[in-house]
Amino acid sequence: MHQTSSRLLRMTDDDRPFTRDFKDLFSTLMVSLPLTPHRVRFQKVEHTFTSDEAVTNLGSLKFSQSNRMPDPKDPTRIVTTTTTTTFSMAKEMARSVCQKFLEARFIEPVDGKSDFFSRSNAVWQLSPKGMHILQRFCQRNGINQRHVYEVLESSRNTMQLVIVEREPDSDKIHRDSATIEVIFRRFAGIDGPNVRSHSTSTDSESLTDYHNGLVGVKMVRERKIGDKIYENTFTGAASTDWLMDCCTLVDRRETHELANLFIEYGLMFHVDQLNHAGRFSATKSSIYKLTPRGEQVAGWVVSPHPSMNGDPLSGRPTNVSAASSRDSNTTRMQGIIADPALRLLFREFLRDTLCEENMAFYLDVKDFLKHYNNAKLTNNQPRLEMIRETLAAAYSLYNAFLAPGSPCELNIDHSLRTALAGRMTRAVGDDESMIKSLDEVATLFDQAQTSVFKLMASDSVPKFLREPKYANIIRERNLDAALGGPISVRT
Repeated sequence: MHQTSSRLLRMTDDDRPFTRDFKDLFSTLMVSLPLTPHRVRFQKVEHTFTSDEAVTNLGSLKFSQSNRMPDPKDPTRIVTTTTTTTFSMAKEMARSVCQKFLEARFIEPVDGKSDFFSRSNAVWQLSPKGMHILQRFCQRNGINQRHVYEVLESSRNTMQLVIVEREPDSDKIHRDSATIEVIFRRFAGIDGPNVRSHSTSTDSESLTDYHNGLVGVKMVRERKIGDKIYENTFTGAASTDWLMDCCTLVDRRETHELANLFIEYGLMFHVDQLNHAGRFSATKSSIYKLTPRGEQVAGWVVSPHPSMNGDPLSGRPTNVSAASSRDSNTTRMQGIIADPALRLLFREFLRDTLCEENMAFYLDVKDFLKHYNNAKLTNNQPRLEMIRETLAAAYSLYNAFLAPGSPCELNIDHSLRTALAGRMTRAVGDDESMIKSLDEVATLFDQAQTSVFKLMASDSVPKFLREPKYANIIRERNLDAALGGPISVRT
């Protein structure tokens, strides 16, 4: 079976690429490149590529992924499904897009400071941020090419990015205070200030400064400004570097947006307030410090409300019925899905407990079903190009999460898995059968999504709420209302 997808790079109202499209285009390019050793200053550097290789590949990009599985009707027969993604652009445009990948910190030069407009033989490698982006793409799309996993298994793949939640239709960052505070906690440093002893050491431009994303923005322990000494200060330049290196941002303008929100919500302030009128400045001479409220949000200051026995959200004892527990967990899971701040925390928890694929699948299917419904409702006559792309997306989802041996294989009911395997391995013929196939696939995916939702609600939500790492954060942000109210859960 063969499906083809070709999607343009969508642009936002403020003329930047949609974040997911941009990351997917980057990852597709990296998968298409051989990533072979290149010699730089008498040294051979593994897993690298040249400017010419990147620009040429991106100018006429074609990427195919195949999945082999036994035929459900005849296990002795192997069925192969192939999905092909194509993307083409003029050479100068390809060069500009590669430069955007550099500015987004997805790649870094091996041979010193370079760009994609000066030397065609400049050598590049993936940054830790780029590796994280590529790894998530490969997991989501069931990609297991050997040359890619050699890169991802290297010692440089250390980053744990903050996934910034966005509006699906506009790609704008969620600006609610709870979401911004979750990001700020990582920015400030969950284990305390990331201090340096001297101010001159805080503005290095090295991409390895935040190689794992788990330390906060670089700060100076003591800095004298005028006749006063300030503790744990940091510069505007260091702020934008951390936000660009450690978050899923692809445009530097958004680092300014987030930093301004940190100021707006009273989490940090400019030491020289009189000359800056509360607006963020991304210079090395602009000095910032956390407010007392910012220190509390960061966890540097002990919460004034001590933890109580029982439900960390409500403080009530956990002596309720099993039926109430199920209802509570379902309501709270709905609250997590609906609230960007809770989604961000819950994603982090699932990543730590090695089951992040459940949330990824749920949200990807939600997006798939939205596109499916749009395709079906277009003038009552579905556009076949949209149907083909939606069906191709379904095969990518299946290969990533449901096919036997897939990188993120989910734990779902055996009969549902068999039904999906049977549907996905049947060939699609004419246009009418393609529409019918998509209807059947959407129904099965909806059932699988419901199954995964119930699994997260019954298993992951109670553990998430009782994890000490998150209980205080949820309580301090007063997010229990978003979780359906203070309903206790059995331990």
